[in-house]
Amino acid sequence: MESIEFDNRVKLARVEHDLTQEQLAEKIGVTRQTIGLIEAGKYNPTLKLCLMIAKVTGKTLDDLFWIKGEKSHPD
Repeated sequence: MESIEFDNRVKLARVEHDLTQEQLAEKIGVTRQTIGLIEAGKYNPTLKLCLMIAKVTGKTLDDLFWIKGEKSHPD
């Protein structure tokens, strides 16, 4: 089975809303460590968690998460 790499812009969305990792974590009911791991790409969040992050940050799933190489985002 081919390994799929994911990328995300959770940190950028969080910073745009002037939220710390702790504040975002509290709003969605996870630990600060979980947010840190998601931002670092070391934890693959559930769909429910992705949707909660999207709701809090006002972003779509496409804005926040994608498979590397399949969607380009301007830097």
